[in-house]
Amino acid sequence: MTFTKAQKMTKEILLYNFGGGMSFSRQLWNVLIIGIVTIALAGMLLTGCFPQDDREEINLDDRVSDAELGEIVTGTDTDVLTFGFDLRASPQEDARQYLPFLHYLEEATGYTFELRFTPKDGQIVDDLGMGMVQFAFIGAGSYMLVHIKYGVIPIVRGLNSQGKAEYRSVIVVAPDSSIQTIEDLRGKSFAFGSITSTQGHLIPRIILRKHGLTLNDLIAYEYTGSHRNCANAVNAGRCDAGGMQDTIGEEMAAAGLLRIIYTSQYYPSSGIAANKDVSPEVLAKVQQTLLDFDPLGRDAPGLYHWDRTEMPNGFSVAKDEDYAELLEWAMKLDFFAEEE
Repeated sequence: MTFTKAQKMTKEILLYNFGGGMSFSRQLWNVLIIGIVTIALAGMLLTGCFPQDDREEINLDDRVSDAELGEIVTGTDTDVLTFGFDLRASPQEDARQYLPFLHYLEEATGYTFELRFTPKDGQIVDDLGMGMVQFAFIGAGSYMLVHIKYGVIPIVRGLNSQGKAEYRSVIVVAPDSSIQTIEDLRGKSFAFGSITSTQGHLIPRIILRKHGLTLNDLIAYEYTGSHRNCANAVNAGRCDAGGMQDTIGEEMAAAGLLRIIYTSQYYPSSGIAANKDVSPEVLAKVQQTLLDFDPLGRDAPGLYHWDRTEMPNGFSVAKDEDYAELLEWAMKLDFFAEEE
């Protein structure tokens, strides 16, 4: 689908405001966009207003409440397949990356897809497990939890820039910090990403444990909700150190905003999993379409910063046994107990 400049701007504003657990298909986007553009044009004709110095500015911080969102009528077509996602950067940035990708899936499979935003007080693992979404982009930690709890099915794992289905975490500090080693973190404050994150929580916990540290050895720690939030907490001095996704950490270190003091070994990468009730026919077709996805060549046009995702080179088949070592660590650290 091709959007005009006005439609793209309208879509971005809508993405910012729709923060609740809502699903949006391309058809609903069209209805909302046409309505808003029509109202805007009518206002111009009635007031003779093209740009004026005293125009009222839109306040993007004035978010639509969950109650107001509940009054918006959304599609109930049972043929629509819904995707959810673990938060990586911000809801807006993640959505800008995933929406063009879902358009690729629609074109390749003939199915209709929606992107669902998990409410602030919700968890993607429950959305996927209880069938509120049929598919989800999730990290290894989230997958293991939702597989144990609900029996979801692994479909594919993302291929990194080296073409491998694995990723790492980094421990970062401020550029001018006196901290040089993991052992120096004893008695310091620490920022994690989401509590369900593999790169932003589980792997940093593994790193700490391998160096003889537990959460009790930290003076304080917090779950910031995303890798970007973790980076900001360290850069702003709110926390002495943090654990996060390797690609974002390396990007910010190259910009001089953070300094990496440790890089983990490789672990199974993020990928896509399906609710256990998705039909075998749909599952097989979606999996094959994902394996055929070519973000560096044929399918690159229309994608948005796909190189910044955790699957820049596409996908490979995922199997439950891929997560054996990580699952052992998760059990040892009571990782799942903390998320319940």
